[in-house]
Amino acid sequence: MNLYEELKWRGLIQDISSPELIEKLNNESITFYIGTDPTADSMHIGHYSSFLICKRLAKAGHHPILLIGGATGLIGDPKPTAERPMISKSEVEKNIKGLKVQAEKIFGFEVVNNYDWTHNINVIDFLRDYGKYFNINYMLAKDKVKSRLETGITYAEFSYMILQALDFLYLYENRGCILQVAGSDQWGNITSGIELIRKKLDKEAYGMVMPLVTDSNGVKFGKTEGNALWLDINKTSSYELYQYLINLEDSMIIDYLKKLTFLSKEEIEIIEKNNNEHPELREAHKTLAREIITDLHGKDEYEKAVRLSETLFTGNVSDLTSSEIEQIFKGVPTFETESSNLVDLIVNNKIASSKREAREFINNNAIMLNGKIVNSEDFFVDKKVAIDEKYVVIRRGKKKYFLIKLK
Repeated sequence: MNLYEELKWRGLIQDISSPELIEKLNNESITFYIGTDPTADSMHIGHYSSFLICKRLAKAGHHPILLIGGATGLIGDPKPTAERPMISKSEVEKNIKGLKVQAEKIFGFEVVNNYDWTHNINVIDFLRDYGKYFNINYMLAKDKVKSRLETGITYAEFSYMILQALDFLYLYENRGCILQVAGSDQWGNITSGIELIRKKLDKEAYGMVMPLVTDSNGVKFGKTEGNALWLDINKTSSYELYQYLINLEDSMIIDYLKKLTFLSKEEIEIIEKNNNEHPELREAHKTLAREIITDLHGKDEYEKAVRLSETLFTGNVSDLTSSEIEQIFKGVPTFETESSNLVDLIVNNKIASSKREAREFINNNAIMLNGKIVNSEDFFVDKKVAIDEKYVVIRRGKKKYFLIKLK
């Protein structure tokens, strides 16, 4: 397969602006860019799914540029349903620093900031040099704008596509960048840039968009109850990322392997065959987790995530450090309390509804402390039995976990 055929097989191409792009992708070395606005100081796993296509192009000999929207981020790309809240300039500057370091480390891309070529343009020049090339009817026909016409759209948001088109024009003129790559929700902005280059320079530029990576219900990849899975390991640990990936729905897992790993067609077909024959082994899920976490954070972090997951499965948590405890049990009911006997500890922290129920749990071997069954009602829980003299992990039954932090 050539590059374009492979991208199609992986399900990574939804639209291209011209058939001419196929030849350029397969046989030339071109400069292209992908952009992101600095709405946070870290990218999330949704960015990863988009930026991987840039890694593939880079491996094929093309030159990637990552544009961070220091200017566009101050305005905000129109959302389909409501106006984005504006963020302060100081917050944008902080976020840019975080994203730049992260992008260079994880993806190895050259990073540029559109604020550098935008901030000195005055409003008259903006309208004369760029605004005059945009027909209002053309702008109103864009999906993002159309979706907001009934509820209302501000002039600032309406102007966003001109700013993004200006970026493409600048990079075309100054960096020889002829292609913009993005998720499918950016098609309208990309084609606006192509049109601006054609009208102002009488030159041809290109666009390519990939389908947004979603689950079977159309929910974006990496969104869990509205909380992003961050690429910053200090925001989302490798263990948390492993848990998310290992529990992805079975029906989508082969699609994810195609889109989110560099495994070959032959390797993925073997995994698919094995997965169909023995789905209980979850080979495809484990492979996806290994490939993504190793790519983002390295082999050691992947192996650590596996070890922590196996520890949670077996219930043997006594060898963990307090920092590992915090990673594994992030989100479980956590209580800060004084030392006390086991019955009072369970009742006072609502692990049992009454002393009678607490005694039943204990006498039925249903209570584990730091991976060991405790069946004595008089057992005293203090820092001597805590992990790092700090944490006690209580498991009630097979799956109910509680974290006790001793004062």
